Amino acid sequence: MEFGYSEEQKMLDESIRRFVNSEIPLDRIRELVLEGTGFDQTIWNGLSELGVLGVIIPEEFGGAGMGFLDATIIQESLGYVVAPAPFLGTCIMAPTAILAAGSDDQKNKWLPEIAAGNLKVGLGLSEVTGVRENAGVTFEGGKVSGKAMFVIDGECADGYILAAGKSTLVWVAAGAAGLTKTKLNTVDNTRGVVELVLDGVEAELIGSAGSEAAAVQKVIDAGRTALAADLLGTSQRMLERAVEYAKERKQFNRVIASFQGLKHTCATMAADLEPCRAMVWYAAHCQQEIADEATLLACQVKSHLSEVSTPIANDTTLVHGGMGFTDLMGLHFWFKRIGLSRQLLGSPESVREEAAVLQGWIAA
Repeated sequence: MEFGYSEEQKMLDESIRRFVNSEIPLDRIRELVLEGTGFDQTIWNGLSELGVLGVIIPEEFGGAGMGFLDATIIQESLGYVVAPAPFLGTCIMAPTAILAAGSDDQKNKWLPEIAAGNLKVGLGLSEVTGVRENAGVTFEGGKVSGKAMFVIDGECADGYILAAGKSTLVWVAAGAAGLTKTKLNTVDNTRGVVELVLDGVEAELIGSAGSEAAAVQKVIDAGRTALAADLLGTSQRMLERAVEYAKERKQFNRVIASFQGLKHTCATMAADLEPCRAMVWYAAHCQQEIADEATLLACQVKSHLSEVSTPIANDTTLVHGGMGFTDLMGLHFWFKRIGLSRQLLGSPESVREEAAVLQGWIAA
């Protein structure tokens, strides 16, 4: 059996690559990072015009009705150019949560707005994937209180989906009374990650209180798989840039690409990265088609891509020599994105531990 992109998916990949390469140049990334916004409305409008914001939203709610693998194709391309767009939270994780636990009214209210690009959503699940001191959200009497850290795509969000414990999901409007938002100064300014402090904030329950553990896990699985696709795109671009530079840079009247040591370095990176592509494809396939394997594959692909991408980020920077550490080359944007993606929704160490528990190798 051949497992790969269909003709439609190849066309999707090509159209997204054309868009990101033409509309999201390095200079624009640099400007946005300096502005500190982590968001560009023009880029968002362009993605909306391509019709990809509703990629996993069914057609009955105004979406494209495509599959999860299609969503990872888009996320990989966005990672390739370190695009400052809240696609992960808004277009992958939020629809997953709403479709898994939302009522018909909630689906009709939120999904068409997401698909149209009118509603951006931040996701706060970090206290489920890694407990932090004095962090966590409680839901009681229609209100939420507590602290939600590392809320993905929260800087530009119009609303937030938060996990109150491990089995309750709630919706909080961005302008709600009692809500305080603080941008977190992470290494990666292409993502608007925030901290929310909630003091008796009005919230709308998504699904049933205390009964949505499966939905919470599904959202985490979707996010981890999408992050793996983002890491794949980011690493691929760093590798390509290293090879391009090595073919041009000369030492001792020879291009450095002719040096055996550098050849081995680039070949090792390519050999480590290439098998990851099929792994991302299969993990994405499982999210939609093989539910029994979805969580395990999400853990494995997130942890593995995190570990593969880190040395690639380091080695491709070193291939550039001293130039690799300058802002002129801009490699640090990719380097930092890999660093944050490695930690979001669980470090590779903690995610591998989850996989070991799932397979019965260690006790929970």
